[in-house]
Amino acid sequence: MTMRMHTPNLLARAGTVSALTLATLGGTALAPGTTTDAEAVSVSVQALRIAASKRGSPYEYGAQGPYRFDCSGLTLYSFKRAGRALPRSAAAQYGHTRHIPASARQRGDLVFFYSGSGIYHVGIYAGHGRIWHAPKTGDVVRMEKIWTRAVRYGRVL
Repeated sequence: MTMRMHTPNLLARAGTVSALTLATLGGTALAPGTTTDAEAVSVSVQALRIAASKRGSPYEYGAQGPYRFDCSGLTLYSFKRAGRALPRSAAAQYGHTRHIPASARQRGDLVFFYSGSGIYHVGIYAGHGRIWHAPKTGDVVRMEKIWTRAVRYGRVL
């Protein structure tokens, strides 16, 4: 009985603590259907885990999973399973993301490789300068160190 009498009081205090934490950390309340950076990062980290679970899956041009992938097929598949839709190609995915500087990159952000002709490859940032990606024909989904400075970063919202 004693436990039941104190439960509403504990819940009220927990709500107060949550509100105080939100205010202290500078959080904001949003309307339903909007996405915060924290939510985007959470979805992105989930997509990263999904991509990592595909380790060893063979590369196949145009493949979108669940057993074979090309680079943008892996990112499309991973984010779709995490609850976010992406366009099909790496270049279209770049246009669909919020562009961020390298200094702001976080695990789960997309890493776009470019040359003079535009975006040619995409992977999911794993931290410590590494990405999960589907590299090329004859290879498999794997984690690899970013090999060039010719990259741009995008966050899926």
